[in-house]
Amino acid sequence: MTTQVSDDLLRACDGRVEPAGDGDAVLGTRPRWVASPGSTEQAAALVQIAARDGLAVTARGSRTKLRWGGRPERLDLVVDTSRLDALVEHAAGDLVYIAGAGRSLAQVQEDVGGAGQRLGIDPPTGGSLGGAVATAASGPLRLHHGAVRDLVIGMTLVRADGVVAHSGGKVVKNVAGYDLAKLLTGSFGTLGLVTQVAVRLHPVPQGRRWVTASVADEAAAGTAALAVAHSQLVPSAVELEVPGSRRGAGGGDPTGALGALSVLVEGHPDGAAESARRVADLLAASGGEDVQVGEEPPSWWGGDVAADHDGCTLLRVTHVLTGVTPLLRALSEATSGAGVRAHLRGSPAVGVEHVALEGDTDAVAALVQRLRVASGGFDGQVVVLDGPDDVRDRVDLWGPVQALGLMRAVKDRFDPGRLLSPGRFVGGI
Repeated sequence: MTTQVSDDLLRACDGRVEPAGDGDAVLGTRPRWVASPGSTEQAAALVQIAARDGLAVTARGSRTKLRWGGRPERLDLVVDTSRLDALVEHAAGDLVYIAGAGRSLAQVQEDVGGAGQRLGIDPPTGGSLGGAVATAASGPLRLHHGAVRDLVIGMTLVRADGVVAHSGGKVVKNVAGYDLAKLLTGSFGTLGLVTQVAVRLHPVPQGRRWVTASVADEAAAGTAALAVAHSQLVPSAVELEVPGSRRGAGGGDPTGALGALSVLVEGHPDGAAESARRVADLLAASGGEDVQVGEEPPSWWGGDVAADHDGCTLLRVTHVLTGVTPLLRALSEATSGAGVRAHLRGSPAVGVEHVALEGDTDAVAALVQRLRVASGGFDGQVVVLDGPDDVRDRVDLWGPVQALGLMRAVKDRFDPGRLLSPGRFVGGI
């Protein structure tokens, strides 16, 4: 298998194609070449060549989530989107922002921050705009601003045959038709190569307060989260932190609590202060202890739980709003005596938690299975986002998935040759 860069690839990408090195491997699968297109047209020309020659293509941005998902079934060409990072338009009056897929989320927030605006996509891992769209990764602000697919209003993409397609536009309400942008959001790059994204923005409130309380046990955590979510106080975010050890042992909370629940309220400075006072009263009445109000978030707020545990296995666990207590109990029972430490951090009011597992391969694989068996109790799913190779070899990363047949049919229609990130998504899609 040759790695010599063909003249066609070099012409398509203005010479920005190089043989791949070890550092370019995706989950151990080393590509033959890495191309860095500087425009949608160059990206389309690359995919046209890939379609003609049957080359498998995977896109990468800032690599923060490149290990999420399955190993590529095969991989010939990595399309690096880092040069697709142009700011196309910031229509501050319309609360709309358009940029290349390779622009970092941090840069996006800096671009719009001067106008007193923000993008409500704040995944713990950071990364690029395109990466957040491809993985549908969200953070604390999802409660207030919605999921990634709710914020994406338009997209430019390259189809598997190399044709450029556009979906949506730069207004929130667009003409009728298939909403490809929402279909591609969260598809892990298996349906198209995203080169440009249009998103809607929100004003940054002037006042912000964080109300944080310790929660003694699983029941208290669920009761407090449910009370806040069902209240009329309209919090911007509700985050839960449950460290790996309890009762002050091995790094757990020194007060002996299970963990902490923190609530962000925003608005006019005076209004935020009053809302914080009412949230504090509500948490105290709902079983929260040591309630604190501050103008800064707790140290763990919005952080990447996997970054605190090198070599861990990272799960994304979803649940219904009433499933917080059942999930925490299931996790506690699964880890008890199993030789696995589990550190949970997430957003209980939107039903998405991330869990970092530390333990030997057999124990972690068994815990994942036990948690999936118990998932009916919290009406959710357990997905392995990342983990060591030996854990990946032992577990089905995605677990049981509904409508898999429909998803495969969509993949067959969009990418009949299985050229775009084959094997990376659910069910080997």
